[in-house]
Amino acid sequence: MTTGTVTTHTTPEGISTISFFHPSHNSLPGALLTQLAATITQTSQDPATKVIILQSEGEKTFCAGASFDELIAIEDEARGLEFFSGFAKVINACRTSPKIIIGRVQGKAIGGGVGVAAATDYCFATSQASVKLSELVVGIGPFVVGPVVERKIGRAAYGQLALDAGEFRSATWAQEKGLYATVVDSIGALDAAVAAFAAKLAAYNPEALTELKQVLWAGTEHWDTLLTERAAISGRLVLSDFTRQAIQKFKAS
Repeated sequence: MTTGTVTTHTTPEGISTISFFHPSHNSLPGALLTQLAATITQTSQDPATKVIILQSEGEKTFCAGASFDELIAIEDEARGLEFFSGFAKVINACRTSPKIIIGRVQGKAIGGGVGVAAATDYCFATSQASVKLSELVVGIGPFVVGPVVERKIGRAAYGQLALDAGEFRSATWAQEKGLYATVVDSIGALDAAVAAFAAKLAAYNPEALTELKQVLWAGTEHWDTLLTERAAISGRLVLSDFTRQAIQKFKAS
C-alpha cells in the first residue's frame, strides 16, 4: 500500500469511476502519476465508457500533490523533468480524453491536486475542499499545473493562489472562480450529486459530448509541448539549495 493504487469500475450504464489512493494524504508519487494517466487514457478508449468520474479514496484530503520524499531524492535535471512530467501526463490524459470527466473532490486539494481537479470537465466538491498552490513555499512554483488552473479560474485568480502560497482558499472561493461547479455540505450529498450528474450525461448523445469536449478544450493543442517545458522549469528549480533546505524544513515541521 506504500506505492498507492489506481482502480477502475464501470457500471452497465457506462459510468466509469477511476479512484486513486496513497496513504500519505493521497499524494502522487511518479509511479502513481504514470499509472493514473495510463488508466485515464485506457478508460477513455473503452467503448463501454460513456462518462468518467475521477476521484480519490478516503474522507479527508483529495490530493496533497507531489511526494516530498521523491522531490528530495531528485539528483539531476533529467530526473526532475521525468518526475514533474507525471503531472503533465495526467493533465494531458484528461485533456485529450474524448469522454467528459467529472471531478469528485471530497477534501483539500494542494499543489498538483489543484491541477488534477482543474483538469476535469465538471467538478463537484464539499465545503471542506479548500485549495492551495503551495509550490513557492518549497522553492519551486506551480508551473506544470499553471495552464490548466489558469484555464479554469483565470490568470488573476491563478496569480493569487500561486503567490499566496502558504494559505488555503475556501471551497466557496474556488466555486466563485470556476474551479468547482457545485459545492455541497457533506460527502453523502457529494456522492448523490455526482451520481445524478453522471447518469444525466450518460443518457446524452455520446457523439455530441465528444464534440463538445473538443470545443471546451480548444486552444490547448500545444500543451504536450508546453507542459513538458514547464516540467523542465520545476525540474531545474527543485535542485537548488533553497528548495532542498525548504523541503527538509517542511518535512521536519
